[in-house]
Amino acid sequence: MNHNDPHHAPLRDVAQNPEAMARYLADVQRVVLDIGRNLEALALETRVHCRDTHVEGDWFYDAYMRARPVEQALKDVLKHVEGISKGLEKSAFKRRAHDEAVANTAKKRQEKALEKARKNAPPLQAAPNNSRQGDAQDRKSHYGGPTSIYDMGKRE
Repeated sequence: MNHNDPHHAPLRDVAQNPEAMARYLADVQRVVLDIGRNLEALALETRVHCRDTHVEGDWFYDAYMRARPVEQALKDVLKHVEGISKGLEKSAFKRRAHDEAVANTAKKRQEKALEKARKNAPPLQAAPNNSRQGDAQDRKSHYGGPTSIYDMGKRE
């Protein structure tokens, strides 16, 4: 591809392919985790140096109190680095889930259309029952209907 092309975007191909995006984000995550390890080592060395820096007339906790803001700032940075790492991993999974959802959308729409057509279709009517036995049974099933002694059926 020509890099002098005004419409060239270097990450366009990566964004269009979920596997390529996952690989790219994994590489970025490795770099971020490596930076995190370096920052952890820097935080430890900074802690040791700042807490050992005493000034004449200090109480025993003054160096510790002066080091706290520096330690907290580095701790916050490390927390953000961990958040970035987790976010990169999560975005790779979300990208793959997006492609799967797009692939399944047509199938789901087709199933919904069939279900809707089935619900809206008029129900099939059974053939009318013209036998006298059906009418007699219908009369027997009603409790309030008039009956005679001879019409009790199997009741005792």
